[in-house]
Amino acid sequence: MRNLRLLRAGECRSAAATGTPLCFCLGAEPGAVLVGSQYGLVELRPGGDSVSREVSLTVDGFLPEDGSGCIVGVEDLPEQESVCVATAAGDILLCNLSTEQVECVGSVDSGLSVMSWSPDQELVLLATGQQTLIMMTRDFEPITEKQIHQDEFGEGKFVALGWGKKETQFHGSEGKQAAHHKQTEVLPTSAWDDGRPRVTWRGDGQFVAVSAVCPETGARKVRVWSRELVLQSTSEPISGLEQALSWKPSGNLIASTQEKPNRHDVVFLEKNGLLHGEFTLPFQKGQVKVNEMLWNADSTILAIWLEDLKVENSNPNTYVQLWTTGNYHWYLKQSLHFGSLEENQLVSLLWDRENLYRLHILCQGWHYLFYDWHWTTDHGLGENNQHMANVAVIDGDKVLVTAFQHTVVPPPMCTYELQLPQAVNQVAFHTDPKHSGDMAILDADNRISVYRYGQSTGNDPSVKFGAVGGNGFKAAVETPYLDKTYRVDVSSSSNEVMNPLGLRFLTWLPDDSFLVVGQGQHAAQSVLHHLTAVPHVAGAEEECLNLRIRLSVPVDGEVISLYCSPVTRTVALQLTDRRILKYLWEASAPVLEPWRSSSSSAVQFPYRCVQTSITRISGEEVILGLTDRCRLFVNDIEVASNITSFATYNEFLLVTTNSHTCQCFCLKNLSVKALQASLSSAAAPSSETVRKVERGSRIVSVVPQDTKVVLQMPRGNLETIHHRVLVLAQIRKWLDRLMFREAFQCMRKLRINLNLLYDHNPKAFLENTETFIRQIDSVNYINLFFTELKDEDFTKSMYPSLNGSSNSQPRQHPDQKKVNLICDVMRVAMERIDPQKYCLSILTAHVKKSPPELEIALQKVHDLRESITPDVQAVSAEEALKYLLFLVDVNELYDYSLGTYDFDLVVMVAEKSQKDPKEYLPFLNALRKMETNYQRYTIDRHLKRYTKALGHLSKCGPEHFSEFLNLVKDQNLYTEALKLYPSSTQEYKDISDAYGEYLIQKQLYEQAALIFARAGIFAKALDAFQSSGSWQQALCMASQLGYTKDKLSSLSRSMAGKLVEQRKYAEAAILLEQYTQDYEEAVLLLLEGALWEEALRLIHKYGRLDILETNLKPAILEAQKSQLIFLDSQKTAFLRHKSRLQVVRELKEKACENLQDYEVPNCPELELFSETSSVVTASDMNSKYTHSNSRISARSSKNRRKAERKRYSLKEGSPFEDIALLEVLGESVRAVETVKGEIHILLKQLVLFGYDEQAGALQQVLEEVLQLMETSVPEIWTPDLQQSSVSLVLGPNSTANSIMAAYQQKRMMPPVVQDPEVLTPPKFNKNVQWKLHLLQ
Repeated sequence: MRNLRLLRAGECRSAAATGTPLCFCLGAEPGAVLVGSQYGLVELRPGGDSVSREVSLTVDGFLPEDGSGCIVGVEDLPEQESVCVATAAGDILLCNLSTEQVECVGSVDSGLSVMSWSPDQELVLLATGQQTLIMMTRDFEPITEKQIHQDEFGEGKFVALGWGKKETQFHGSEGKQAAHHKQTEVLPTSAWDDGRPRVTWRGDGQFVAVSAVCPETGARKVRVWSRELVLQSTSEPISGLEQALSWKPSGNLIASTQEKPNRHDVVFLEKNGLLHGEFTLPFQKGQVKVNEMLWNADSTILAIWLEDLKVENSNPNTYVQLWTTGNYHWYLKQSLHFGSLEENQLVSLLWDRENLYRLHILCQGWHYLFYDWHWTTDHGLGENNQHMANVAVIDGDKVLVTAFQHTVVPPPMCTYELQLPQAVNQVAFHTDPKHSGDMAILDADNRISVYRYGQSTGNDPSVKFGAVGGNGFKAAVETPYLDKTYRVDVSSSSNEVMNPLGLRFLTWLPDDSFLVVGQGQHAAQSVLHHLTAVPHVAGAEEECLNLRIRLSVPVDGEVISLYCSPVTRTVALQLTDRRILKYLWEASAPVLEPWRSSSSSAVQFPYRCVQTSITRISGEEVILGLTDRCRLFVNDIEVASNITSFATYNEFLLVTTNSHTCQCFCLKNLSVKALQASLSSAAAPSSETVRKVERGSRIVSVVPQDTKVVLQMPRGNLETIHHRVLVLAQIRKWLDRLMFREAFQCMRKLRINLNLLYDHNPKAFLENTETFIRQIDSVNYINLFFTELKDEDFTKSMYPSLNGSSNSQPRQHPDQKKVNLICDVMRVAMERIDPQKYCLSILTAHVKKSPPELEIALQKVHDLRESITPDVQAVSAEEALKYLLFLVDVNELYDYSLGTYDFDLVVMVAEKSQKDPKEYLPFLNALRKMETNYQRYTIDRHLKRYTKALGHLSKCGPEHFSEFLNLVKDQNLYTEALKLYPSSTQEYKDISDAYGEYLIQKQLYEQAALIFARAGIFAKALDAFQSSGSWQQALCMASQLGYTKDKLSSLSRSMAGKLVEQRKYAEAAILLEQYTQDYEEAVLLLLEGALWEEALRLIHKYGRLDILETNLKPAILEAQKSQLIFLDSQKTAFLRHKSRLQVVRELKEKACENLQDYEVPNCPELELFSETSSVVTASDMNSKYTHSNSRISARSSKNRRKAERKRYSLKEGSPFEDIALLEVLGESVRAVETVKGEIHILLKQLVLFGYDEQAGALQQVLEEVLQLMETSVPEIWTPDLQQSSVSLVLGPNSTANSIMAAYQQKRMMPPVVQDPEVLTPPKFNKNVQWKLHLLQ
């Protein structure tokens, strides 16, 4: 689907050179051309029109001075700094252009007809006048000499396996007589054949093919030789084989020409000499002769030099044609007509070795031309027209047009073809978006034919349908008609030497004028011609109108690309020095100015680009360029270096890459940097912007108002993809315009989740539900929509918006689930429009809700069955039920139908199920016989709806109460059961009794006691309250039961015993004093619990002062001693642990410094160092601890807690010793803090009884201990330790960089601690006034 576009043409004429040129080659220096004439060697440079250097070969007698000499070959040898020249007389010369020295390195007496160097210039092959071949090295040492004409076939001779003779073979349609045909005679060569051998090398230089006229038959034969000049194969006898010969550089075919009885063909031979394919030249038999054929370096273009035969009284016309192939069809892409003037006759042509698409041509009048082509896809430029996706392919005098909007036709077929009088060289589509299908076609005669769409009077004979239409079918595709043909004349003088393809970059501007680029006055200058049609003069010749030049703008440099944007109407030109110019054609006086970027600097591409385009990125107009080396530029910024093709469409940029992906970007809110990043990072394969494509795919066209992207494979076949980004963008546009039908069909076809219909804009959808239903208008489609609904927002999960404008509208009904909301709204709308038609969809809406409204759905089916006048259009109950069964499992539906207590419905569903009537009919019959409430209870119990069953059963009367109670006990439905009976009834009491027993089993004694007490079951309540330890409530129950004084006393004593076990001395003392009148026992309990003040109160209440001496004072003194011992032990332990912590920290500090000497970064292992183990690696540590923990994990939770405690061991040298020390120190502080209150009360008692000395000692010790601890806390819990516990390094919000920075900051990393409170210092409660002032 690609054409060759001429990017650049150059020429130079030399008036100074003498003689006529005979052959030429390219010099090593760029642009230098070495030409051999009858007199010597001339170097031309396209920069100027003069000869730069010349070496005469007549001086030394290598060529005769009368001009009858002939040079048969020229080759530049850059390594030897000389040019090798072979003369027909047989001399091989080395000429140095700088010193003008000529050295003869060899001579062949019989003369030379061909000199051909191998592509690597290691070997040279000479064909002599004696019909021999001589192979020589680069230093002209002969390797071998062979006769051109050999009798044997060569080394590659076919092996006959002896599988039957020709006579015994099957001959197919030829019939048996085919076996007896004699071989046809091979005709001798044409009269115009010069009889000289032709030599061509394979691209890798391993083989060389030689075509020579056979002396016996007079016909040409092609022989393939190896580098060592060993014959490999000989071609099969080919009648009419001609002189042209060229081996495809890629190596698979040798091209030549053959005159057949009815046509002139280009034929291809394989290396083994057999024919393999051909194509026909567009000339009559005997009309032209083919002088030469040449493949370009990458084997994609075949150049053919032709000349007219049978021309009387004038010179023949000369042509050069460029042919390319795709999908096994040969296309004539460019035709260069050189006319019939003597000086325009071609001498030779050559493809450039480095610049793959540059062709060099030398004419007789010392006129040298070169042309640079590149591939381009000519397609309609526009946004919204139905002809925008047209692609035009040049094929000789035809233009093949494919309308991708309607149908994807694989080349070489097309939708329709345009037949023109001459070979076509350029096609330009109209840049006005409203007429984007109209075409202007420039042919080899410099005529522009304009084809337009619209109201033509009749069928245009030059337009023929291709793959569509014909065979009685009516084509739905509109075809254009030939509107006008214009002649273009931009040359200044009529006698100027012919330069074919003098005009390039034909562009049809939106105002119906044309732009073309022509050659300027100087070699490196172009002219921009702005052409308009001459108004038609009445009576003038109708055939061809002239285009006059409105304006010619000289360009300072050669234009190598031109692009007109149909959207912004901007025209951009690229020059050879890569500058970008903008042509302001709409101005009153059109001018050229540099293209400036947003920073106002002139834009210049870093490399020459072969494809350019204009688009907008974030609203700024930019120029895109793609080089032949896959580099993509936006203005002068390189955004990617692996792009094989690109296309712009609306706000999208599509590219194909070397990694065989097609990527699509929305440029609306994308910066150039973001685009660069997206292209450079291998985007996740799951990303919507990327999709894999076949290897070597290139973009041909993007179909507007659709989602199709047409790609072409390397072989030429087409593939259509729907890129997800384009699909979603198009769907969003349709939904914004409320075009639900188009959106739905596209989503269904391309498997886009239908939730997007709602999620794109929930508000709009809910407001236009009726529009949606009427547009879709298909029950099946609406049901499909319902079944795909899910309670998630697909614009956030599956299809996030690419251009950043997420449709995050607030949810209409945040309290309602999405699916339920849509089902309700649509159901209401359908019931309003036509409930009969949408019956099944309404059922789907009920079933799809969560929880499903199956009862309502079943009821609707039942109503359908009951309806007396069935509507013709309405769905039958049978159909509806069948559909319902498709949505819901039949057993589930059967259970739901049972739950409606409607036996007709149950039977209706059961009939549709796989159930056996013997199973369900007896069951239903048994139910029918029961009393209504009991029947419903039975059904509910069957369906395991126990709460409902209880309700029905409670209405069945007292005779069913035992069954009721059993059900309550089985299903633990006590609370529901209690609601069904008034609290005064016996049933309520029975249920409460059962409930209380149940709670006691669960060991919830207090709750059980409350239930018992409420129902008046006081004895059980008393036991339960006793078990729960609620002694006050238990005494209340005893009073309800009317206990005697003795009974109450024994109850109180037993409860007091239990309270003492629980160390509740105060409560036990109350019971003993008040209910058993045993105050002595009560006082002793209070002393045991150190409740001094309460004990004193009772002693004085009952006047037993003797107890003071016997019990109270000794107890106080004992308490003072034990507190002193406790404080002393805490103090010594605290000091010991504190000093050890200091030592451990110092050791770690040292270990850290040692590590830093080895330039090891701070690492978490630092806390593992101790004095006993100088280095403990992380793996050692982990293995030791994780192993033991894995063993622990299987044990009980009690053991696990124990293990947690043991985790931080106080053992010296253990990994977490410092943590263990912190933990112990914290516990010491907290222990001392808790005894402050107790000591305060004790001090008061000591003072009261005159033990001031003991009280003072205790107060002093406590004060010292507290002071020690308070001063030590800041040293132990240092600020950085606390900080580390606050700022967690790791976590969900941290990044790799933040973690590294945190580690770098702390020379001593805090240990990884399970519980952070170990790292926080303990608090001192200053509010507690524990000291006694009188002791100070």
